[in-house]
Amino acid sequence: MAAEIHSRPQTSRPVLLNKIEGHSDGVNAAVLIPKEDGVITVSEDRTIRVWLKRDSGQFWPSIYHTVSSPCSCMSYHHDSRRIFIGQDNGAIVEFLISEDFNKMNHVKTYPAHQNRVTDMVFSLESEWVVSTGQDKSVSWMCTESGSMLGRHYFSSWASCLQYDQETQHAFVGDYSGQITLLKLERQTYSIITTLKGHEGSIGALWWDPVQKLLFSGASDHSVIMWDIGGRKGRTLLLQGHHERVQAVRYLQLTRQLLTCSVDGGITVWNMDTQREEAPQWLDSDSCQKCEQPFFWNIKQMWDSRTIGLRQHHCRKCGQAVCAKCSSKRSTFPLMGFEFQVRVCDSCFDTIKEEDRTALATFHEGKHNIAHMDIDPSRGLMVTCGSDRIVKIWDMTQVVGCSLATVFSAR
Repeated sequence: MAAEIHSRPQTSRPVLLNKIEGHSDGVNAAVLIPKEDGVITVSEDRTIRVWLKRDSGQFWPSIYHTVSSPCSCMSYHHDSRRIFIGQDNGAIVEFLISEDFNKMNHVKTYPAHQNRVTDMVFSLESEWVVSTGQDKSVSWMCTESGSMLGRHYFSSWASCLQYDQETQHAFVGDYSGQITLLKLERQTYSIITTLKGHEGSIGALWWDPVQKLLFSGASDHSVIMWDIGGRKGRTLLLQGHHERVQAVRYLQLTRQLLTCSVDGGITVWNMDTQREEAPQWLDSDSCQKCEQPFFWNIKQMWDSRTIGLRQHHCRKCGQAVCAKCSSKRSTFPLMGFEFQVRVCDSCFDTIKEEDRTALATFHEGKHNIAHMDIDPSRGLMVTCGSDRIVKIWDMTQVVGCSLATVFSAR
């Protein structure tokens, strides 16, 4: 059954609808309240605030609550109106928000970590709160009893987390650039595998349980899609940021990926297209094109009486090449290279003009983005960061029409 779609004014970029100011320190997380004109924020200034839109069109705090330690992250469950706040001191505090969003009651405090809580997920099905911290651990606690069920330590800070409700698998990113997949049980756990691909600390994770895809963003400016469900180790590298990627969100219905970086960059990736895996870089002691030795190949340098060259790699074929044989630069969006990268001369000649057509759009948030949340049903996105500002965006024309109107007649 068809439904009429009421769209906002046509535009190809995000439209800033509201800007919320008033925090005295960085805002570490902000979430849109489903079916309400409201936003929940947590900040380094130790406040939890619920902002509701008034008749004037401006957002004003209906709840302003101060806790004992800076707020580092949160997990909000709308159906039960339960909210969990991670703190700098390692504790997680649970509150229950009233139906009119004007009051918040303390429920429980969980001694989850010995240091700052970096991320967490609340599972209503299992009544668990799973969290990561700068004490290099992931922990899971029972929200009914408040007791610790299990903990696993890593070799570096655990920075972000995703959790599959159905299978009780947890994906934990850390500061070494690794992602660990664990199977959590009551009182026990098992390590399934470790994903390695980033060259910098993991800043954000997003798990799509439908297609069984994991997306990760890191300080190496890159995003990787891990095809977990395919069980073939398939990965897609996406390079479309100039700074550390801090927020990732996959829109399963429109097959689009939204990523945000600390310099305010917002990138929308088209994932509904056939993409190619970037090749593994090959090892060689000499250029695989002209066969000139690299500078560590002492024997060939001596035999040929030549000076060794610096090694580079072609991003399209993965071969080890010298600078002379890889003097060209090109974009190659099919492999995720939206910016120009080094390619060997022979690969450059094979890239057609249509192969350079961008598969992502780039937008400017004009503020530091540390966290992002999006409501696809309304086409709204909220961003926040260390500049103390919260911005609400109309993303309707960027990520497709509002889904709520499409499915309202079903």
